[in-house]
Amino acid sequence: MPARPIRVLGIETSCDETAASIVARWEDGAVQILSNIVYSQIDDHAAYGGVVPEIAARAHIEALDGIISAALEAAGTPLASIDAVAATTGPGLIGGLIVGAVTGKAIAAAKGVPFLGINHLEGHALTPRLTDDLPYPYLLLLVSGGHTQLVLVRGLGDYERWGTTIDDALGEAFDKTAKLLRLPHPGGPSVERMAARGDAKRFSLPRPLRGEQRLDFSFSGLKTAVRLAAEAASPLSTKDVEDLCAGFQAAAAESLGDRVSRALARFTREFPELADKVLAVAGGVAANAAIRDALSHAGAKYGVRLLAPPHALCTDNAAMIAYAGLERLEAGAYCQTSASVRPRWPLDENAIPLVGYGKRGAKA
Repeated sequence: MPARPIRVLGIETSCDETAASIVARWEDGAVQILSNIVYSQIDDHAAYGGVVPEIAARAHIEALDGIISAALEAAGTPLASIDAVAATTGPGLIGGLIVGAVTGKAIAAAKGVPFLGINHLEGHALTPRLTDDLPYPYLLLLVSGGHTQLVLVRGLGDYERWGTTIDDALGEAFDKTAKLLRLPHPGGPSVERMAARGDAKRFSLPRPLRGEQRLDFSFSGLKTAVRLAAEAASPLSTKDVEDLCAGFQAAAAESLGDRVSRALARFTREFPELADKVLAVAGGVAANAAIRDALSHAGAKYGVRLLAPPHALCTDNAAMIAYAGLERLEAGAYCQTSASVRPRWPLDENAIPLVGYGKRGAKA
């Protein structure tokens, strides 16, 4: 009989997905996702064109107990066999974070196991190790509704932010463009579907920060340019919307590719000894085919391998939280029942906040 694995229950409630997962580490070091249950609140928020924090928190309260039970059942794991509980305690919507943290702490206290408060961004950062056993160091591009960052992942808890958005995250820009063009929520997939039938060259749209040496991102100006083009072409036909979506997506991908290319040049200079240089990508926007194509081209230019986890593990999920908890537990983390939730929690605590700064030439 194989030795009993270490099992961690992960809970994710930072935004509009209610999720629970069981991740196990076996004696030989192999990691296995035993279950990964995600309840999406898309239908609850669709009428509002975005996530409503109060509705999200209420939905988490109603769904979380059932989601945890489903994760335990799917994993074939009784609650008594859990060795630790990991829950997202930031960054995110405060109401949802409280629901997940309080539930996780209660389970941990009742079962006498450690509770681990996990940074949601660290969950994304460590996902390539969960899926591909990727060794440190590697470069991470996080592209989601709330974050667009380039982060050097040196080790557990050792992160250096190389670039971040000075205004909108790319996922937010996709969502706001969709809302402007009256496309259904969530905006990213809607824009991508329309862009597939559009002419990306019809509208002249900017490529923000292209050619600048710093590694930050900006998408607010691109979003504004789409609005001005839409107003000039109003009333919009279906063809107009398709062409605007295609133009926006092409500009976003080209801008992202330029920023990432510069980061990869730095990565190859600083780590010439790495035989397998990897750019890992995480976040919901990583599912966009045009974005992946731009990243693949950038990686090929510098001999850097692109690693994109399966879509279900790019978007918000609890398996990444459980795995981050597992690494923390194995590194000697103790019970953190006093851990507080943090609506803002940067991976690189030493980095200067730039969101909202909005000035060209700002230092990273």
